[in-house]
Amino acid sequence: MLQSKPTNQAFSDGLVRIYAVTNAAEPGKKPVDRLTIKHNLRYEQRTVGVTRYYAAMQANVQVQSVLRCPRRSDVSTQDVAVPIDGRQYRIVQVQYPPDVVPSCMDLTLEEVAAQYGIG
Repeated sequence: MLQSKPTNQAFSDGLVRIYAVTNAAEPGKKPVDRLTIKHNLRYEQRTVGVTRYYAAMQANVQVQSVLRCPRRSDVSTQDVAVPIDGRQYRIVQVQYPPDVVPSCMDLTLEEVAAQYGIG
């Protein structure tokens, strides 16, 4: 069986900050969502393919961007990404492409309607 040669990945398009959404309210008060930094990662902008775009539309998701970043096991669809454009995006999917060196992840992003406070 032939094995394909791993693709070398560069992350040269910018820096994305990954945030966890946390409750910043005082105990017993109404919850207030705030963003808490988890990671600063380099990324490469990827093409949003036709298949991914229309599959997302069927799930009522408007995909704006796909970023390829170094792999981190604690990044999930519960997190928010803020790339160099300064906008906040909900991570709607995390994928781990095989045969790429170093190990990386593709983050599919949808812009959030209401901005979170960063704190």
